[in-house]
Order: sequence, then C-alpha cells, then structure tokens
Amino acid sequence: MHPASRVISSSQTGPHEDLPKRVSRSLSHVWRKPIAGHTRAAFAEADGWRRSLGERGLILDACCGVGMSTRKLAERFPEHCVIGVDRSADRLSRDHGELPDNARLVRADLVDFWRLALDAGWRPERHYLLYPNPYPKSVQLKMRWHGHPVFPAIVALGGRLEVRSNWRLYIEEFAIAVAQASGITAPLGPFDPGDDPLTHFERKYHDSGQPLWHLVVNLAHRPGLMPGF
Repeated sequence: MHPASRVISSSQTGPHEDLPKRVSRSLSHVWRKPIAGHTRAAFAEADGWRRSLGERGLILDACCGVGMSTRKLAERFPEHCVIGVDRSADRLSRDHGELPDNARLVRADLVDFWRLALDAGWRPERHYLLYPNPYPKSVQLKMRWHGHPVFPAIVALGGRLEVRSNWRLYIEEFAIAVAQASGITAPLGPFDPGDDPLTHFERKYHDSGQPLWHLVVNLAHRPGLMPGF
C-alpha cells in the first residue's frame, strides 16, 4: 500500500495571467527590503566555511528542510561544498544522520541569503529548489519564488538550476519566468526519482503515485539582472 499524500488543488487552470507583469516589475525595480541581521551573520559564517574548504565547486540547496537533500548531494558530489539553507530551526535540528564534511546547514531567510550570495560573488555550479511551497491559491502568485521580487537574484546567480515540484503548473510558470528573465527557454518534463529520492517530499509523492515534474536550465552568472546590483 502506498502512503497517501494530498494532491495540490488550485482554481488556476493555466499559468497566472499576472506572471509576466510580476517578473517585469522584479527585473526593473530596486527592491529595498533591509537584510536581517541574523541572516547577514549566518551568511558570513557560511561564506567563511566555504572559503575554508578551498577551491571547490559550490552546490546551493535552497529550502533544504530537514537537510536530507543536502546530505545526499554532498555524498553524490564529494569534491564540492554543499550548503543547505532553510529558515526553520525546528526542521534543521532534526536528526537525519551525520552531516558529511563537505556539507553545511544554515538557518537563514533565503530572500536575504540569495541577495547576499549575489553581492558576494557566489557562483554555484548547481542550484536546487526542491519542492518549494507551491502557494496554489491564485492570489498567492507573489509568494511563489518566480512571482517574488527576489526572483532575479535566483536567476542571476547562474549555474545549473533545477526546480522540482508535484504541481506541473508551478514548473510551467517557473519556466516562463526564467525565459523572460534570461532569454533561455528550457523544457519542463516528468521526473522519476528512482530508488534514491533526494527529499522526504519526493519519496512521499512518488510512493503515492503522484507525477513529479522538474525544470533544468543552465544559466550565466549575471549580477546586473537584479536591480541595484
């Protein structure tokens, strides 16, 4: 018997009509939200740790939750440094085994962390957004990462960006936003995690028989894409 997991329900039947306007605004207006002191301190610590490992490729695991994906990515890419970021102290504190030496979990607000990473010149080789909160209500577009003012920073960091979701529409919208911001059209497609899923969500959705979707796009490092940088 497969464990049950709720299928995402939304009144939207296609990409949100306001998405191009939201992306255009984020690409043209300087976002002046102050960066929180606790995230600034967390970023400084993470940046110091990254530098202490020497000239290694960087993998950024955004919204890492309990850090299962960070651990697995560190095992799969032992020559890289892998940084998982989540804002929940509770999720990050759960015991899921020893953290590999090339991995670091960071409690921080990604809205601020991404901007600090861009300002510091970080160039992740791989950047993962695994099963972000879909915010499926139509009025919640601005809360989805591709409808958020921080979206240009995600694209500007560059590297191989991979986004996964069990809601196809989220991936469709993300692809539209990436194309608008970068000029790169990347196809979305179904995804099979096989026997070694990166996250608990991925395992749960897959075992419940839900289709999974992902977008993979190779982006250039373009700090100027984020207004004010």
